[in-house]
Amino acid sequence: MQVFKQAMKITDEVVLGKDKPVLFSGPCAVESFDICMEIGSTVKEEAEKNGFSYVFKASFDKANRTSSGSFRGIGMDKSLEVLQRVGKELGVPVVTDIHESYQANEVAAVADVLQIPAFLCRQTDLLLAAGETGKAIKIKRGQFMAPEDMQYAVNKVRSTGNDNVCLTERGFTMGYHNLVVDMRSLPTMRQFAPVVFDITHSVQQPGGQGGSSGGQREFAPFLARAAAATGVDGFFIETHPEPAKALSDGPNMIPLHRMADFLSMLKESWSLGQRYMNFEVQ
Repeated sequence: MQVFKQAMKITDEVVLGKDKPVLFSGPCAVESFDICMEIGSTVKEEAEKNGFSYVFKASFDKANRTSSGSFRGIGMDKSLEVLQRVGKELGVPVVTDIHESYQANEVAAVADVLQIPAFLCRQTDLLLAAGETGKAIKIKRGQFMAPEDMQYAVNKVRSTGNDNVCLTERGFTMGYHNLVVDMRSLPTMRQFAPVVFDITHSVQQPGGQGGSSGGQREFAPFLARAAAATGVDGFFIETHPEPAKALSDGPNMIPLHRMADFLSMLKESWSLGQRYMNFEVQ
């Protein structure tokens, strides 16, 4: 199976699809500057120790929560200010989601990577607006989308003249409140663009706790190792010092104090996968 060769440049130092895996990691949402700095500084240190390039992640607005009463954020202006400060103080690029076309330019003034949520991966105007910013664009595969159909989302971004685009796998819907990862989707999507594996949301149970989503973080190491060995270019992990107190997606987060061991495991599996990347049976 042919693998797409073009990389996604985030900064001169951070390139997805080269010889070093990229880690997109941070809290689910911008809760406060202090929490973001605590998480970002810890993950940056462990990422560097284990040979990952690092991109800080936090959503400025959780627009797709299960309940209207759930925490969405501290406001767009305050959140973007936090993201800008964190990126500058840590000296790392930043990724955050956009949900509507009008947000693209304002968010692009702060973020180095614009993430398209899974539910919105078919939204043409959103993809075009993101692509037109010239920033790197990270598209999550919709839970309802066949892996081969994600080439059309990639092509929408590239139609703007922006080739800096990647895809993210986070499982497909299997019945109610359950997601399943088909490892065949990883090499399939790598025909079109570099691929990131979303460890956190692959173990999510959407709406699984009634008014909020649940998760099965105990399965995260298994899926992470499998994806790493299958062959991906980067990983997406949400983490928090106290997942039970996180304001969004706590049940499927990796506890911050386990990130060092988790990344060490992940890099070992990724390196093994790279050794056999060109192995085929025909």
